[in-house]
Amino acid sequence: MKRRINWFMFILIIMSCNEQLQSTDFTKEGSFTDGIEGPATDHLGNIYAVNFEDQGTIGKVTSNGESSVFIKLPNGSIGNGIRFGKKNQMFVADYVNHNILEIDLRSKEVKIFANEVKANQPNDLAIAPNKIIYASDPNWKDNTGKLWKITKEKGFQLLEKNMGTTNGIEVSQDGKKLYVNESVQKIVWVYDIEEEGLLTNKRKFIAFEDFGLDGMRFDRNGNLYICRYGKGTVAIINPKGILLKEIKLKGKKPTNITFSNDFKKCYITIADRGCIEIVKL
Repeated sequence: MKRRINWFMFILIIMSCNEQLQSTDFTKEGSFTDGIEGPATDHLGNIYAVNFEDQGTIGKVTSNGESSVFIKLPNGSIGNGIRFGKKNQMFVADYVNHNILEIDLRSKEVKIFANEVKANQPNDLAIAPNKIIYASDPNWKDNTGKLWKITKEKGFQLLEKNMGTTNGIEVSQDGKKLYVNESVQKIVWVYDIEEEGLLTNKRKFIAFEDFGLDGMRFDRNGNLYICRYGKGTVAIINPKGILLKEIKLKGKKPTNITFSNDFKKCYITIADRGCIEIVKL
């Protein structure tokens, strides 16, 4: 028995797959400096990003878009990537003083979680399910970079040096793989995570021909969202390393991305507009 094809439904499915996602403004343009970076979502749905109004601050934006200064970092520190550990535990990459900072959301107390004077400038962070922190560490002057493993007990441990300009970094949901991109070289690498957080089996995940790469995050389906700095898009890559589609942004210089807790929205920090844009997925 032959099955009849519902061509109308087929066309609708194709149109849906090709639908262009488009961002809108979540915060006011110019509310952040051009150093806006490191968005992260807390357990209540608030979005945090560095350099709100002035360099060296961390801004807090509610789910309704209400923005304020959450904290001014001490000792001239300037943050970059932000990640959450426990419910009220925020980690911030401080690229000025070569620190990973630990901040209590309730008391706003700032501690140095780890310090490494040999680091170029801790840039972006990822946290594995076993609480190990991984940090990218670019040297923009010579287009090289390092990759670090960071724990409270042992501090910074160098995993790899003489890479390209390491930037966006992310751990798979199952904690078995680490993804790191090189901005200038336009390559995303993937490693297997072994016991004690060490890395093996480095291989190329995807490469691009143009424009830079910046912050990255996984959605709940294992697709990797990569900020395309200079192109003004976010590339969505499936687990096999295939480009599915790109989200078009209003700004041209997206630096990083985070999701709402239900994964129905993503928030992108935009350097050339000094604001956060939102996309409903």
